[in-house]
Amino acid sequence: MHQHEWPGEFEYCPHCATPLAQEIIAGARRNKCPQCGFVHFRNPGVGAAVVIWDGAGRLLLVKRAPGATRSGMWSIPAGYVDYGEDVRAAAARELVEETGLVADIGEAVWVASNFHDPAKLTVGIWFAGSVVGGILQAGDDAEEARFFAPDSLPPLAFDTDIAYLQSIGINPT
Repeated sequence: MHQHEWPGEFEYCPHCATPLAQEIIAGARRNKCPQCGFVHFRNPGVGAAVVIWDGAGRLLLVKRAPGATRSGMWSIPAGYVDYGEDVRAAAARELVEETGLVADIGEAVWVASNFHDPAKLTVGIWFAGSVVGGILQAGDDAEEARFFAPDSLPPLAFDTDIAYLQSIGINPT
């Protein structure tokens, strides 16, 4: 069994099932197949989030459902970008799935690396959004969706949401 720095790395070649060996390739330690030459370049996933403020200056958050990462805590609506999916389309899709709201997706307002789950590292992109339709209702991996005043935010699930809010002058407690 190989010792890996990050959990979830390939231990066997997906092409020929030979145990992978670690080599330095392009200045980094990579898993390479000594049989067929396959190199496993493990890249982070991409997540997309939508920041929605209502007319009263409140922020839309979702409460993470049982079984979701950090269930019971709150986060800005977000999720994974599917392979072949446009990142803004993914942000809009995730917003509908988690909150029932349809939004125009605007500019990127924050980009950060997420290290909260070492087995599933991601790069997150937070987009400004403007609601254009839908009905606010929790869905998908959210058990509740609602707006909060910046001075009364609930416990947030992710350091990256906290860092974004701090970058715009809001200090979640």
